[in-house]
Amino acid sequence: MASLPICPSSPSSFLSWPHRSAALSFQPKNPSTSSPTAAHVSVQESPPQDPPRPAGPGQNPKTSSNNTRFLWVNPNSPRAAELARARAGSARRARLGAAAAALGACEPAEAPVAAALAAAFPEPPSEQDAVIVLNTVVGNPATALLALRWFLGNAEVRNKGILYNVVLKALRKRRRWSDTEALWDEMLRDGVQPDNTTFSTVISCARACGLPRKAVEWFEKMPGLGCSPDMLTYSAVIDAYGRAGDADMALRLYDRARAEKCQLDPVICATVIKVHSTSGNFAGALNVFEEMKAVGVKPNLVVYNTVLDAMGRAMRPWVVKTIHREMVSQQVQPNRATYCCLLQAYTRARYGEDAMVVYRMMKDEVMDIDVVLYNMLLSMCADIGYIDEAEEIFRDMKAHTDTRFKPDSWTYSSMVTLYSCTGNVLGAEGILKEMAEAGFKPNIFILTSLIRCYGKAGHTDDVVRSFGMLEDLNIRPDDRFCGCLLTVAADTPVEELGKVVDCIDRSNAQLGTVVKLLVDRNASTESFREAARGILSGVRGVVKVPYCNCLMDLCVNLGQTEKACALLDVALQLDVYRNVQTKTQTQWSLHLRGLSVGAALTTLHVWMNDLRSTLQSGEELPPLLGIHTGEGRNMYSDKGLASAFESHLKEIDAPFHAAPDKAGWFLTTSVAAKHWLKAKESSELVAV
Repeated sequence: MASLPICPSSPSSFLSWPHRSAALSFQPKNPSTSSPTAAHVSVQESPPQDPPRPAGPGQNPKTSSNNTRFLWVNPNSPRAAELARARAGSARRARLGAAAAALGACEPAEAPVAAALAAAFPEPPSEQDAVIVLNTVVGNPATALLALRWFLGNAEVRNKGILYNVVLKALRKRRRWSDTEALWDEMLRDGVQPDNTTFSTVISCARACGLPRKAVEWFEKMPGLGCSPDMLTYSAVIDAYGRAGDADMALRLYDRARAEKCQLDPVICATVIKVHSTSGNFAGALNVFEEMKAVGVKPNLVVYNTVLDAMGRAMRPWVVKTIHREMVSQQVQPNRATYCCLLQAYTRARYGEDAMVVYRMMKDEVMDIDVVLYNMLLSMCADIGYIDEAEEIFRDMKAHTDTRFKPDSWTYSSMVTLYSCTGNVLGAEGILKEMAEAGFKPNIFILTSLIRCYGKAGHTDDVVRSFGMLEDLNIRPDDRFCGCLLTVAADTPVEELGKVVDCIDRSNAQLGTVVKLLVDRNASTESFREAARGILSGVRGVVKVPYCNCLMDLCVNLGQTEKACALLDVALQLDVYRNVQTKTQTQWSLHLRGLSVGAALTTLHVWMNDLRSTLQSGEELPPLLGIHTGEGRNMYSDKGLASAFESHLKEIDAPFHAAPDKAGWFLTTSVAAKHWLKAKESSELVAV
């Protein structure tokens, strides 16, 4: 084999050339002593022979050479074939890249697109070339459509459906439903048979465009065109049925896919879990999750996130914790969506410690926490009294330079609520000042919380002043605002009560009439009863219990026992208080959970009168009597109802004692109750 020496002064350079890329220019090892001339590899039978140049002045004719040098390779060697393929692939990539660049640069019109492609492909392109170029212009569906038509007429295409599918995916990416339908019609006119990929793409495009019924319509066309759905199609159309509100059909398709022995995969399982969650069937969502693991399908990140979201919506934070632990043990790396699901689940359920752990993990991993999540955290903190944690979150929000994460009106509302619940007037006023400096005006929620704060602190004049702000801002009082004024009235001293009653009357004249009849000792109980019936019948269900509780507290605080009993009678008739009493053969129970202290005490005394009447009629009491107050903090009292109730039971020397094994329950025997009731004079009991 003959070879052409490259550089006589460096023979080792020739030996090292196979280790260098064939596309690189050859450079001598010592550029300071050798001229930087280019070397070209040749697989011809012999290197090209150029006429020698005359040597320049002072130059040795024997060492003079051309600027371009060639390296000859035996054309019969495997290396030559490999080199030829590399050169061909490099040239093809360059040609396709140039075609894509030309398409990207030209305007989406038929003539420029055709000219660009004709220049890029002087010879008919292959089907694969067409697919590659079409995939590069998915960002511009109009250009992709024009390029598709050019390739269909000029490329060597065996399967036109492949090209149509590529462009349909481009239209799906840009959510161009009208163009998708037009291309479908064009495809059928061209005599191209759609396949499963075509249907899956069109169905998922309809779903992405918010047209679930169109997705269902296309799914139903599959049998008529000779296509049977596969798992990918099932997944898309199950989700489409779910979005269309037809959860039953979605689940029937899931059962059909299983009956056809289709292999379950994480995609379809995540879809079915989401369908169950959307329809409120959270048990079904959890069952699918457990079923997929039982048949050997390993959940991926999407499945875990979907089931975490479902269990968060179901208010099952304990299940969320279990699934998250499983996810970590399976070494599935959580992402931002995972943490968002955890945060939403824990804040909804008021799992304060767990929510703060997730929040700090997100901070440590420098994940974006949007203002919605921040506000969910602050709302939770306000409800459960996490003052330090709320202040930390509020500081973090203000420290952000990005305006997307800065506090908004809901943020300030949560902070005012937090300080209001604890009676921190200075804190609430400070937040109100910051809010004004940030350019936000107080809304009905903030003024409601502020009035509650002043009421707790006993600042009646500030309550009236805040009510004046409501009128200045032209904000119309709502039912919750009126309920807040009722709460304040229940805690206001008698000498200042008139100021709050005036605010109530200006907010809601009908409610004001009820309160005036309650406060006026000369007003008849019957007129108060009818006025109370009118207001409780007309207000929304969500505020009936708060209204009734506050009015009952006001009755008890003012010593209006007869009116309190009349109000309780109305509340029971209107089902404002439900299932207050239960009776079995072995136990009669009074259920006071959710009632204010005044309402609970009134209900207790009426119940004891009923027990006394039962004994007087000759009827026997059951072996056990119980009172259930619950064990949590009552929202209408600074202390829990159980604590307030225990004090009252000791006050009246009632034989009920806290059950050691049932928190929030006070129990006694019929013998003890009978003895106590007979020992008391009727004047010591509430008259009905």
